[in-house]
Amino acid sequence: MNLTTIDWLIMLLYFVFVLGIGFALKRFMKTSKDFLQAGRSLPAWICGLAFISANLGAQEVIGMGASGAKYGIVTSHFYWIGAIPAMIFVGVFMMPFYYGSKARSVPEFLRLRFDEKTRAWNACSFAAMTVFSSGISMYAMARLIQTLHVFDKLFIHLGMPVAWIFHFAIILSAVIVLCYIFLGGLTSAIYNEVLQFFLIVAGFLPLVWVGLKNVGGWNGLKATLPSAYTHSWQGMGSAHTNPLGVDSFGLVAGLGFVLSFGYWCTDFLVIQTAMAANSEESARRVPLIAAIPKMFFPFLVILPGLIAIGTPMVTRHVMGQAAPVGMTATTSSSENLSAGRGLIPAKVDPVTGKVMLDTQGQPVLDYDLAIPNMLLHYFPTGILGLGLTALLASFMSGMAGNVTAFNTVWTFDLYQSYIHKGASDAHYLKMGRWTTVVGILISMGTAYVVLGFNNIMDTLQLVFSIVNAPLFATFLLGMFWKRSTGHAAFTGLVSGTLAAVLHHGLTVPASTATGIHGGWLHVVHVYPSAMALNFYQAIIAFTVNFVLTVIISLMTKPRPESELVGLVYSLTPKPVEHHMAWYARPSVIAVGLLVMGIGLNIIFR
Repeated sequence: MNLTTIDWLIMLLYFVFVLGIGFALKRFMKTSKDFLQAGRSLPAWICGLAFISANLGAQEVIGMGASGAKYGIVTSHFYWIGAIPAMIFVGVFMMPFYYGSKARSVPEFLRLRFDEKTRAWNACSFAAMTVFSSGISMYAMARLIQTLHVFDKLFIHLGMPVAWIFHFAIILSAVIVLCYIFLGGLTSAIYNEVLQFFLIVAGFLPLVWVGLKNVGGWNGLKATLPSAYTHSWQGMGSAHTNPLGVDSFGLVAGLGFVLSFGYWCTDFLVIQTAMAANSEESARRVPLIAAIPKMFFPFLVILPGLIAIGTPMVTRHVMGQAAPVGMTATTSSSENLSAGRGLIPAKVDPVTGKVMLDTQGQPVLDYDLAIPNMLLHYFPTGILGLGLTALLASFMSGMAGNVTAFNTVWTFDLYQSYIHKGASDAHYLKMGRWTTVVGILISMGTAYVVLGFNNIMDTLQLVFSIVNAPLFATFLLGMFWKRSTGHAAFTGLVSGTLAAVLHHGLTVPASTATGIHGGWLHVVHVYPSAMALNFYQAIIAFTVNFVLTVIISLMTKPRPESELVGLVYSLTPKPVEHHMAWYARPSVIAVGLLVMGIGLNIIFR
């Protein structure tokens, strides 16, 4: 791939703006609250766009594009069932608890509602999850740069091995994100996420338009794909009659309830942007504002995956697999592509350089290259620079959101609470800044773990089923049942997490080798797909936590009701909306969003 001057200029301007925002905000970072909480001073629309953009990282753009190619339009359920209802719920019901309690993080809210040990467990597990998610964004960015051969000429000119580009790209992304977070903290991350949101939309709208036109529009795309790929509910009666490999119960209960509510209602990565709003009313509107563009993002990130898999082989003009990390490829690009499907090449083993095969001897498709190859195939120079910048923006957004969540949880919930109590605010500000460095370094290490997966979304849902799924049971009982106790919450949370880990060790997706994908203890059940395993794992983790928390709560002494005001729904004054214009009321916006979501499900059923 040959990038022209205009392509490089677009990318350079983006990096200048990103770092410029950090430098511009540095002088306002005077306290730990300024750095880690954005001073709780930002307007709702800024936080709303950041709320969706914090989730708009590699898992959204690359992962959803990969899932669209792998599973079809049924992937839209991650939005219309797996996001919108939960975003409505967190805006209408949960933000009053978060914002009103003055908690600085989700783990701190758990301390206020339950006890210290529940907070510590969640803080540790969440910190681990954030650096892993940040590593996924680093990995995706490095794979993009490596696959598109962005720096090949530079490395050849300097006499350096081309295989080092992967490592160079990880370091480059780490340095840029580190700079603007170190300077401007959460405020810098939020403003950059708003910038990245508009870049992503500007970069992907032309891609969808050109790609869809090339395959003959929606009807032409439907003609090239199996029927199940273009219907969101067709075949959901059985796990074996739809591409996702999960039945309607697993979809609704696993994704629509446990995973979606577990992520949007308890994950501090997104909650922190709403908590940065300048009032409780604004904080409630943040998830609802974010839900409006979120509802239409399947057409921006999933549809390119369908186009990639539906593009006829004879018209393909894309790069195949770049050289594996740390070595020279022994498999040619043409061989990778001929073993692939549409614009999706076969995945190369990072050790041997050979095309990877599943347990049935079939090539493993590298679905994560759906979006990069779409860019390369459809975009000319100039516009290619814009599309590439949009991808880079999504990776930066995902990395920054996770790292800022990590440094807040570490500083407030672990360091200040258990390691160094009573220090000055200047000390905690300095700790927050240097924790950013540590978080980036750990993320760089986790980027290499992702090499064993061929779909980023599968990987993330696996992590969420272990961390977020049991946590949602704790929050649900804690907020709506005043009888639940700290001992019960901690025992249930630990047990639910361990149940998910045990389930993963005893089950495995079909056509997948045991190990990192599952079955590392003993295989007692084989799921039709990795996503089916993740959905049912989430259900099991949630159920174990819920049941044990109820039983142990009935056996232990609850806290006095006077201590639970503002923390339990029945004991908390309800937000008043009558002073707002009718169209600005969260309840009215929520009803409108639900109607729109139902309509989209009917149209693409």
